[in-house]
Amino acid sequence: MEYLKRAGVDAKLHEFEEHATTVDDAIKLLGVRREIIIKSILFIDDNGSPVLSIVTGDKRVSEKKLAAACGSKKVRKANPHEVKEFTGYDVGGVPPVGHRRSIRIIIDEKVMRLGCVIGGGGETNALLEIDPTDIKRLTDCEVRDISE
Repeated sequence: MEYLKRAGVDAKLHEFEEHATTVDDAIKLLGVRREIIIKSILFIDDNGSPVLSIVTGDKRVSEKKLAAACGSKKVRKANPHEVKEFTGYDVGGVPPVGHRRSIRIIIDEKVMRLGCVIGGGGETNALLEIDPTDIKRLTDCEVRDISE
């Protein structure tokens, strides 16, 4: 949150006593529509480079579309160790911004049409409410059609 404040981002962190690691958890805890939840999922391309994909909670990442957007033949989901190594966060708590390393990020174009989204908040019991335009500004992510 300090990083976001310094960057001039008006975001809100929702913290809970129970886990908030899935789209269904977020819906239950906040009573919001599935479409405004975002999933930040780390993949590894065929060169071994990480790429973070961001899609809405009602969609899945199309590995075929993501690979094409990366200029790769294929991508694979990162394992929990790789997620922690590249992002600094555990699976289920990866936020869309503020990662340990600079990571290539591809955000689905549907996310950018929303005024506010809710995603991982850095911990498995936290969710971050943020404007997708702030995600784009802070990460210089690429906007592509990567969902199915």
